[in-house]
Amino acid sequence: MTGDCVVRNAEVDGRPGVDVRVVGGRVAQVGPNLPRGPGNSIDARGGAVLPGLVDHHLHLHAMAASRASVRCGPPDVCGPEGLERALAEAVSEHGWVRGVGYVETVAGELDAAGLDRLHSRRPVRIQHRSGAMWILNSAAIRAAGLDSAVHPGVERDSNGRPTGRVVRADDLLRALLPATGPPPLDAVGAELARLGVTAVTDATPDLSTGSLKALVDATRSGDLPQRLQLLGAPLTDIDVHADRVTVGPYKIVLADSEVPDLDRLADTIRRVHAGGRAFAVHSVSRESLAVLLAVLADVGCVPGDRIEHASVVPAEAVADLRRHGLTVVTQPGFVADRGEDYRARVDARDHADLYRCRTLLDGGVPVALSSDAPYGPLDPWVVIRAAATRTTESGAVFGEGERIDAAAALAACLAPPDRPGGPPRRVRPGVVADLVILDVPLRVMLDAPDSAAVGTVLIDGRVVYAR
Repeated sequence: MTGDCVVRNAEVDGRPGVDVRVVGGRVAQVGPNLPRGPGNSIDARGGAVLPGLVDHHLHLHAMAASRASVRCGPPDVCGPEGLERALAEAVSEHGWVRGVGYVETVAGELDAAGLDRLHSRRPVRIQHRSGAMWILNSAAIRAAGLDSAVHPGVERDSNGRPTGRVVRADDLLRALLPATGPPPLDAVGAELARLGVTAVTDATPDLSTGSLKALVDATRSGDLPQRLQLLGAPLTDIDVHADRVTVGPYKIVLADSEVPDLDRLADTIRRVHAGGRAFAVHSVSRESLAVLLAVLADVGCVPGDRIEHASVVPAEAVADLRRHGLTVVTQPGFVADRGEDYRARVDARDHADLYRCRTLLDGGVPVALSSDAPYGPLDPWVVIRAAATRTTESGAVFGEGERIDAAAALAACLAPPDRPGGPPRRVRPGVVADLVILDVPLRVMLDAPDSAAVGTVLIDGRVVYAR
């Protein structure tokens, strides 16, 4: 059901004293001193009214699972003693302990033996901060029957025994671990609404039938009030019939743990395009981007093709990105969240190429911003601030030349879900009433982006958050 209301005394497009009338879930009128009509009246008190923000790349079920997991990395855990304590105090589910956010600065290159030294009493699995790898202790290896599992992601030692490190094998772990079903999304939906996010793109690849159904059901029930675009929907037999749910480009992962097969990648892209969908290619390394561009020189692109992350983009690759018409969906929030780690552990020659924004925009490459939550900071205002300041946790500037102003960063969060990097949506008659009402004028918010200034959020004209 859509809503009717009037937002009064608002700032719209920099103009103060403006009213916004919503009828049937759409903006009907924008102007000063609109006459009273049906529906509630919301006093903006001079605050800006914006279109709802879009997170163009996140992982909903991983976010929900992360909320119920023990934190195993900074800032919560910064050393082996802290990790040992966190695991000992963790509440287990079905006898298992699930950890997230691990990074090598905590306790080095963990494997089963190293994890056993920290906690051997219960089965433990810890997800690396990248989201690409799980580390299991010996009890977890035995409980999951990992020794007999056949999967290229199961790392083995010289004797063929699992080391406990499992790379990009979530499908295998789902089959081996106790069945729990997809986690509920009501808390995630509420948190997104509080931050002013009214639409999201779930970038989880190869969604199972159960996960796909759970995502669609969450939008139908209202547990997830946001509009939802799916990158992990299968190429065939798609059944997503639900309001506020659409199928987007098809997610293709170029793993940084192995050299991609050029012929296989080319065949996959051809199948995706032949099926009427664009692609969304995960690329987090210089090598994977070079492989992708080499393949595209042969197979070509279609409108809507995009690169997820583009974590490392050499300056000489920008012209190729523009020539192919590719959009980059990137996450400058990682600079704020992991910048000191990048400064310490990433080759200095790559520093200038990490999470580019300004160079891409100046080179004519459309850019959209996103969180990659739960692996990056969810708050879009943190992402906007990071894009504008490029400051790390210590306050140091990382990649100063890639700064963009806060207005441009906000615009990169306002493009439609189906056109990331496109023109930002505006509050005008006829558009869907997905709106954010700030407590302050826009210039104040852009000077110091802060989600605490989000006052009221509407989706389809209905209030989904009000402080």
